[in-house]
Amino acid sequence: IDIVIGKGQGARSIRLDLPKFTLIGATTRAGMLSAPLRDRFGVVSRLEFYNVSELMQIIIRSAKVLGIETDEEGALEIAKRSRGTPRIANRLLRRVRDFAEVERKKNIDYNMAKEALDKLDVDSAGLDDTDRNIIFTIINKFGGGPVGVDTLAAAIGEDSGTIEDVYEPYLIKNGFINRTGRGRVVTDNCYRHFNLPIPKE
Repeated sequence: IDIVIGKGQGARSIRLDLPKFTLIGATTRAGMLSAPLRDRFGVVSRLEFYNVSELMQIIIRSAKVLGIETDEEGALEIAKRSRGTPRIANRLLRRVRDFAEVERKKNIDYNMAKEALDKLDVDSAGLDDTDRNIIFTIINKFGGGPVGVDTLAAAIGEDSGTIEDVYEPYLIKNGFINRTGRGRVVTDNCYRHFNLPIPKE
């Protein structure tokens, strides 16, 4: 590989001999990579969210590693609130395990999982406090939208990049908000989820 050091007339090139290696890249924003860079990867794969059944198996296995039993109903309740992500599933499992230990329970069943997750403010769709803050800010301050991401970020005191990269993908995928040319809009499905009247157009 040839590397240029310096600039202008003082620039010089050095060559490094590297052993053969395999380069693996991962990104959530492939559109920000240049086309030549993307095209140099021999295999391009896209990872999707895990389904509930797959997350259940991960939770049951992780529970054994943590030294606590969980039945299928308990694992299912955690899986449904895990946003399709094993990392979140394992985090929620650990918190439910903590609740179970405080209650001196040796098994995570549906009631234990539901009680713990409700106390953690993770609802049946996996929405947390920040998700609800985004949604209710759009509804209460901006009439349900549309509102631009920068304006929304300022209203809730969050970074716009965090909203776009961390929260929006799940909210859009599950039909809670839509992203239009004019900004973010809360969907009818979202109003129904929170038992709110759907505004008339």
